[in-house]
Amino acid sequence: MNNLNSSYWDTLYQNKQTGWDIGYASPPIMEYFKQVDNKDLKILIPGAGNAWEAEELWKDGFTQVHILDFSLEAVSAFKRRVPDFPKSQIIIVDFFQHQADYDIIVEQTFFSSLPVDLRESYAKQMHRLLKPEGKLIGLLFNHPFNFKGPPFGGTPDEYKELFKEYFQFCAFDIAQNSIKPRQKREHFILLQKK
Repeated sequence: MNNLNSSYWDTLYQNKQTGWDIGYASPPIMEYFKQVDNKDLKILIPGAGNAWEAEELWKDGFTQVHILDFSLEAVSAFKRRVPDFPKSQIIIVDFFQHQADYDIIVEQTFFSSLPVDLRESYAKQMHRLLKPEGKLIGLLFNHPFNFKGPPFGGTPDEYKELFKEYFQFCAFDIAQNSIKPRQKREHFILLQKK
């Protein structure tokens, strides 16, 4: 699975093979941010792709939204679509090489794009990137897939085991407002850094 590099993802974007992309900001994620009053929180969206959530948050007045992706195709499309988004808040790098600190990190189909053997590294890196008491929020597919990924699924029990060393579980349940094709198939997570 080492072939899931930037060239692999660039090719998918070029060929419009982006079945994971719903074409707008995910309702459960945006519902969470409606409850966040501080618009100066530093937010990261890793593996952002077309970054619909970043666009929506930026329009809603969140000034410190950062997107991270290593697909130049995805980043270029985002820049064309949202030309007023600060270039300094667009990070083109491998997630595992990134160094910074954030108040909130948003998980939206990035976890499922990674091979399963990178999940422990993902949990550690999320923990490293968050400020004390920072939060990892978003959605995880709550079932395995019956095909060779990506996407790669999993079970809630697997995720609990993965994250329990690094995070407190503030919310971890089936998302109530997923898009229709994903109803009952996503867990909404709100994890706070230990």
